[in-house]
Amino acid sequence: MTTILSEVHLHTPRILVVDDEARIRDACKMVLSDKGFDVEVAADGEVGLSMINKAHFDLVLVDLMMPTISGFDVLSEVRANHPDTVVIVITGYATLEHSIEAMKKGAFDFIPKPFTPDQLRAVVEKSLQYTRALQDIADSKSRLRVIVNRLTDGVMTTDAEKLIVQANPAFLHMIGYHGEDVLGRRVDEIISNENLLSGIDQVLVMEPDTFMEVASEIHLTNSGEDKILTARCTPFRGRTKENLGTVTVLHDITALKKMDQMKSDFVSMVSHEVRSPMNSLLMQLKNIKDGLAGDVTEKQVEILNRASEKILNLNNLVTELLDLSRIESGLIAHEKEQVNVAELLKELQTFHSPYALEKDITINLNCSQEYPSILANKQNMEEVFSNLITNGIKYSPDGATLTITADVENEYIKIQVKDTGYGMRPEDLEKIFTRFYRVKDSNTREIQGTGLGLSIVKSIIDTHHGNISVTSEIGQGTTFTVLLPLADT
Repeated sequence: MTTILSEVHLHTPRILVVDDEARIRDACKMVLSDKGFDVEVAADGEVGLSMINKAHFDLVLVDLMMPTISGFDVLSEVRANHPDTVVIVITGYATLEHSIEAMKKGAFDFIPKPFTPDQLRAVVEKSLQYTRALQDIADSKSRLRVIVNRLTDGVMTTDAEKLIVQANPAFLHMIGYHGEDVLGRRVDEIISNENLLSGIDQVLVMEPDTFMEVASEIHLTNSGEDKILTARCTPFRGRTKENLGTVTVLHDITALKKMDQMKSDFVSMVSHEVRSPMNSLLMQLKNIKDGLAGDVTEKQVEILNRASEKILNLNNLVTELLDLSRIESGLIAHEKEQVNVAELLKELQTFHSPYALEKDITINLNCSQEYPSILANKQNMEEVFSNLITNGIKYSPDGATLTITADVENEYIKIQVKDTGYGMRPEDLEKIFTRFYRVKDSNTREIQGTGLGLSIVKSIIDTHHGNISVTSEIGQGTTFTVLLPLADT
């Protein structure tokens, strides 16, 4: 960009002097040529216009009062057909009225006769600075337009009245528009998707002290082909933070969605195919242990129990893989109902207490019955908090304490499951919700698990538009915090 601007500024300005007085023409040419400008002269307006129509001039100095064709006529012709050319008028009478009239018709400046060489150089230099500024703006706009048009993402900008200022080819292709030029047209004339139009409307009415992105996933069908796009709308603000318009960016995620679906389908298929023979194998091992195939020794029973335990762990892995694939494919969490969180947590406390007592762990519940309900899939919520409670028991030493609390925070209900267990290192916290990741140290090496439980928990909470976070410290325990939106009342 620096090189291009330098080339613009290194261009030798071309100046035309149109005046019927030879001494004025000659004086202007001498003074301006000495400054390194390319200067030509014309004895009257007719010759001047002929020269302007044949070649481009950056600046025209024209006398207002000339025979045949006046300077006003030359000015009007230049402004109409050569808008990039800057005009300075020379007025021999130095009257304010003539100068004002010339400025109204598009002259950049004026210089009264008689004028000194310094006055001439000053007014010309000022006008050329203006010309360079205009050229820089034009070049910048041109380069920006080229860059935006070459983007693979769709980009559209509008003004505050929802009139389209720019829409690159990728945007028009994504929405399936291949008609006339869209510049200056209203967005609802070329866009029919309600989610996309709603996002633009939300951005336009956003308060000046608020700046946020409105994101949505939209589904479009173009020429019989289904497309899935992410749409991100942001406000375009002026210096005083007023909304000048909007910027909308579309990104095609169709291929990613299809790949995710293929992956989920594959996991589901493999899981189904694997679980059936594993269940059959477990039944056969049980028959052998029960002596249905003949007497077995105590050592053989021990070996069969270890084999059954390993197969059962593998069966649990398959079950969790199926749960995860169902979550990702959207087959669960659609059937939602009003769920009383206090009652749910009380039931889970009662259910898991026998398992906790085996390790002399106490489960404390601090929760009121008066909390507002949440709109959720109850089975999903049971799975989420059962997993967190079970983890708290498994990853805590004998005699530890598990505390469950619930409270209302803004428009969410906040549930915390806190244990006084082994705790986790900072590097573990970064990966704890990653599939198949398990914390491995001297305390947890012998604990059985698949590494999918917390991944499933996070997926379920995401489908309920909630959030889960975790804090932990080695030797001090771990706290999981879940935020779930309250049901509309």
